[in-house]
Amino acid sequence: MKAKTLGLIHTSATLVPVFQNLCTQYLPDVKVFNIVDDSLIKDVIARNELTKLTSRRVVDYVGSAEAAGADFILVTCSSIGAAIEAAAELTGVPVLRVDQPMADLAVKTGKRIGVIATLPTTLGPTSDLVKRRAILAGKEIELTSKLCDGAFEALMSGNAAQHDEMVAKALIELSAVVDVIVLAQASMSRVVDGLSEEQKRIPILASPALAIQHIADLLK
Repeated sequence: MKAKTLGLIHTSATLVPVFQNLCTQYLPDVKVFNIVDDSLIKDVIARNELTKLTSRRVVDYVGSAEAAGADFILVTCSSIGAAIEAAAELTGVPVLRVDQPMADLAVKTGKRIGVIATLPTTLGPTSDLVKRRAILAGKEIELTSKLCDGAFEALMSGNAAQHDEMVAKALIELSAVVDVIVLAQASMSRVVDGLSEEQKRIPILASPALAIQHIADLLK
């Protein structure tokens, strides 16, 4: 039986080792290749929106991954979610946005769902996705979105400690008013590891592992 191939499309090179480790753990028999272009997310941040031109480039990358032999394609950036969904309609193999399995689990887990991000360009698309997946599941939810304003800038300027402190504070505050928290960006998941069990009194969901586990289930 021919080995399956997974194509990963990233907007940050820092995510390559993260997903490589997850693929080694959950998809040991699957071939994996990466396409990386950080200009996609830089354009979204600079323009504060996902433009038609950037969307078209995302669609092109998904098409390139299919042409390269991918049996399944995962796009690991939440900010370009709308373009990923458009690409899925034009592609002959399954295409998944990284935050969909996380959104589905959040909807199953509780009614009061919190979404947290350090970028407004990610907060909006992830919040919208959670709402739509809830409608699809036929479940009423109460959504609370929280932006850690300034945390992303701190991280980009090399002040990881300030970023982590701001995100941790926001997570603790949000956990008091919701049943489950969704991390809109994979970069925030390491902050969760630093919280005490008392501070993590509700489920806090991160997208990378959930997405790879979902693909592993589908490819069985």
